[in-house]
Amino acid sequence: MIEIENLSLEVGSFALRNLSLRIGAGEYFVLLGPTGAGKTLFLQCLCGLIAVQSGTICIEGQEVTHLAPRLRQIGYVPQDYGLFPHLRVEENITFALRLRRISRREARERVRPILEMLQLEPLLARSPTTLSGGERQRVALARALAIQPRLLLLDEPVSALDESTREHVCTELRRIQQELQITTIHVSHNLEEALAVSDRAGILDAGRLVQTGPVPELLQHPKNEAVARFLRAENIFTGQATPSSRGGSLVSFAGNCIRVSQPCEGEVKFTIRPEALRVYPARAGVNNAVRAHLMRVTERGLYRRLEFQAGVPVVVYVTGGEMGNEFVPGREYAVAFPPEAVHILE
Repeated sequence: MIEIENLSLEVGSFALRNLSLRIGAGEYFVLLGPTGAGKTLFLQCLCGLIAVQSGTICIEGQEVTHLAPRLRQIGYVPQDYGLFPHLRVEENITFALRLRRISRREARERVRPILEMLQLEPLLARSPTTLSGGERQRVALARALAIQPRLLLLDEPVSALDESTREHVCTELRRIQQELQITTIHVSHNLEEALAVSDRAGILDAGRLVQTGPVPELLQHPKNEAVARFLRAENIFTGQATPSSRGGSLVSFAGNCIRVSQPCEGEVKFTIRPEALRVYPARAGVNNAVRAHLMRVTERGLYRRLEFQAGVPVVVYVTGGEMGNEFVPGREYAVAFPPEAVHILE
């Protein structure tokens, strides 16, 4: 269990503010957020590279807030991997063990299972400068795991890799984490990455932890507009809400009116995922729909992105089988808003 309470730190004009977080033993937690949100700074505070100004950090019941980095038993893989170019791969991996006065032979025996798991034996005599991005990533991970850490910190571990390699490495990271049952915090700004590896995720924005939860839950129920926009919610609207006699509320926006399942009143901001909307012919009798003109159709491989104008832009994702190929720019359609899929933002 990792327990962080009211962690705060000011660096110039930027600050981490009252950040509190609990991560369960063996959990894979992904910290998401835009560039400059403070994600790397947060990791550096956890592993002791930067001293916090207030708050506490506990790992497995032990407070480590003011312990030296080497005493925290944390494995850290920085964004640039931090390999020593003048040392061979094997020397990089066993570096922390040798600092602890462990003999070369014993250090090699300790890391043997890690070398086998990460398939690194053929690389041991090579210089890090001769390795590919994926190979460097595995070496950095092996070095972090060599000390048998209680907590593993990964800072943008796959950001330097191409798309196909990134997907493979994410699969391997998740496999290794589950095999070792090591508590992991993985920093990223990539939504697909978080979906691939995480048990839970958190959104950090301007030094504040705004929301945590499983990624599918964050996608469906973002707390506020900042979270919704970071999670690529393409439909964010402003409207006026009144209570509905059928339950929930009626929301008017841009000359349209829809029913939503959440009770609310007054001015509201709301969102709905593009894949949750449904498109029908304009003359179809469809409940809870708005009339909309199709402006553009973009092929995205497994789905099509439809851009409508309904007083405001509305984006819909449809799969190949929906309405066949009957999406013609310039025509009018009915776009249905399932009440339970509409989410009111704070």
